[in-house]
Amino acid sequence: MRGLRLLPLFLAVSACCRPPPPADAAAEKKAILQVIEHMEAAWNRGDFRGYMAGFENPGVVFVSKGRFQQGWQGTLDHYVRDYGGSPQRRGRLHFRDIRIDLLAPDAAQLVSRYRLDRPKDPQDGINTRLMRKVNGRWVIALNHVSSME
Repeated sequence: MRGLRLLPLFLAVSACCRPPPPADAAAEKKAILQVIEHMEAAWNRGDFRGYMAGFENPGVVFVSKGRFQQGWQGTLDHYVRDYGGSPQRRGRLHFRDIRIDLLAPDAAQLVSRYRLDRPKDPQDGINTRLMRKVNGRWVIALNHVSSME
């Protein structure tokens, strides 16, 4: 019973302690979309370092195929090893159905579909990303990829 009496106090304190929403939510979402557009363009020209510029360096947490990659460098190594070489092996990447929810002035959730078109083993799937604003720049702090088999 005492816990029920404290609930209004808890709700009031938590409401006043929430970070304020971003000053210009539309501008923040546009900035996040630009990061994703730059990543897509970098991948499609074979620039894996340019693609990785969208990830927090060195601390990104990257989960794919039920495994953790080893930070930023491990993720770059994975891309070079598994997708490097010819344009046919790399394929053409496209993100679509992008949804962005601003969680705080320096945090956002992004969920999107992706398609990797290539002659052998094309891929479709969903990315779930935690975006963080670090030093005034949006980067992916956590990336989870779920591929459709």
